[in-house]
Amino acid sequence: MKAKPPQRIRADHASELAEDYVEAIADAIAEKGVCRAIDLVKQFAVTHATVNNTIARLQRDGLVVTETYQPIELTEAGKRLATKSRKRHRIVESFLRKLGVSESAAAADSEGIEHHVSSETLAAMKRILDQGWPSNGCT
Repeated sequence: MKAKPPQRIRADHASELAEDYVEAIADAIAEKGVCRAIDLVKQFAVTHATVNNTIARLQRDGLVVTETYQPIELTEAGKRLATKSRKRHRIVESFLRKLGVSESAAAADSEGIEHHVSSETLAAMKRILDQGWPSNGCT
């Protein structure tokens, strides 16, 4: 079995934080109409400084817009990333549940797997969710 190339692992880790944050921002906006730094401090159990540094990076990358003491808003690119991340998360969590994994374990495990699963594997998971297991044991 071939191991993941180190470049892929580094890229996965680099995007993981951005995906988690834009997804959390989108959730807060959907739930409360706005997202403030304090919402993210509570969500991720980190300091204001950590949130501020991460938001600055997301702003630099064109995923969010905000001003000091103002709500955090997603750009179109941020909204697309949040939607893509949420979709990946749902597929992975649903697939784990189909395997018989408990709801709590599937929720926890999908948080990490969603960031590292390849497009090919994600497509296979979705195919099994949509069409069931292949009759010959292979796809």
